[in-house]
Amino acid sequence: MRFLLFTFALLTFASPLIAQNLVDQIADVLEPKVIEWRRDFHEHPELSNREFRTAGIVADHLRNLGIDVTTEVAHTGVIGILKGGHPGPTVALRADMDALPVKERVDLPFKSVATSLYRDEEVPVMHACGHDTHVAMLMGVAEALAGMQADLRGTVKFIFQPAEEGPPPGEEGGAELMVKEGVMEGVDVIFGLHIAAGTYVGQLEYRPKGMMAAVDDFRIVLKGKQAHGSAPWLGIDPIVTAAQIVNNLQTIVSRSLQLTKAAAVVTVGSIHGGVRSNIIPEELEMLGTIRTFDPEMRDKLHSRFRTIVSNTAASNGATAEIQLPYSAHYPVTFNDPDLTSSMLETLERTAGKDNVIMIDAITGAEDFSFFANEVPGLFLFVGGKPLNIPKEVSVSHHTPDFYVDESGMKLGVRTLMNLTLDYMEKATRQ
Repeated sequence: MRFLLFTFALLTFASPLIAQNLVDQIADVLEPKVIEWRRDFHEHPELSNREFRTAGIVADHLRNLGIDVTTEVAHTGVIGILKGGHPGPTVALRADMDALPVKERVDLPFKSVATSLYRDEEVPVMHACGHDTHVAMLMGVAEALAGMQADLRGTVKFIFQPAEEGPPPGEEGGAELMVKEGVMEGVDVIFGLHIAAGTYVGQLEYRPKGMMAAVDDFRIVLKGKQAHGSAPWLGIDPIVTAAQIVNNLQTIVSRSLQLTKAAAVVTVGSIHGGVRSNIIPEELEMLGTIRTFDPEMRDKLHSRFRTIVSNTAASNGATAEIQLPYSAHYPVTFNDPDLTSSMLETLERTAGKDNVIMIDAITGAEDFSFFANEVPGLFLFVGGKPLNIPKEVSVSHHTPDFYVDESGMKLGVRTLMNLTLDYMEKATRQ
């Protein structure tokens, strides 16, 4: 393996066609390992800021490749530094490691049956967003690039990041904390990708400028007055109040924001209150998320949100405590337009021009945005949908039925390798 990689390195900058063929060969050789790693991580998922086992496997792998390793970055993060034999830029590659509190329904030989504590509650845990594939792909890329270290024109920083899904309440974490701890110091550019269950295997999706939304989550605590369910006039009902708030919040986007300018979303995802059918509770908790693309619209939405929640509660005789943001507040995931344009040829060479698709902005969010706020960044989607599944049939991320075709990971490995090598070549030519 080492000899194959070394031969590739010598030819990388001499012939793009030969280099591409060798990248493909290396990805073929690495694919069984990448699949094996992915299945292990999938069977043993870990929640945000608790990725101890995952981080240990990653750190050991990087050390065995001769890469300089730093652990416990932003709690459980792992950083690997691979210094090439020639001067050049520092290229960062990022993968996120955390799973979600979701119970898996897909019948796989490596199906997760893991449980863990989430907000003091025992919950099932599943890689329901594909971060297991991201870790496995970047481990494969690290092995490939380590084999050509002497001929690399620059330095590669491998970022294995915890808590992309947001740290537990009361904790810091994720890309934001990594940036605070100096992970992006000395980095010239960063690349990242995300497996996409709704995108066919073999395809890459991208968008210059704003690709994914900014996100702010929220927590509302409604306080009323407890009473017997048979006599609601003796109490103040936070459940009825919550129902009114859910409906009223939907008027912000439909009636207060200029939707021809940019999209926005307000979603209430959790309502917890009460213990019995015949007791009106004293208190209720609501959790949800806000997605925006425009800073002015974000500010207006937040203002209207606070007004509606407070006034709706007051009209029912209740009070509302609002935390906005609560634990997550990611900026827009922004692809540097010059970098995107410069690397488009690389993407088309890697996947084929017809398989590189520019998409509309989506209201999902990514804390890769914190990294891309520090240096030029490019974030992509790599297809994980089986080719035999009809276009109109799609399984959503963050659900018990989430599934990706592992054959899509090879394109991810090839893409990150080619982006790294091509960027180094372009930078050292200037």
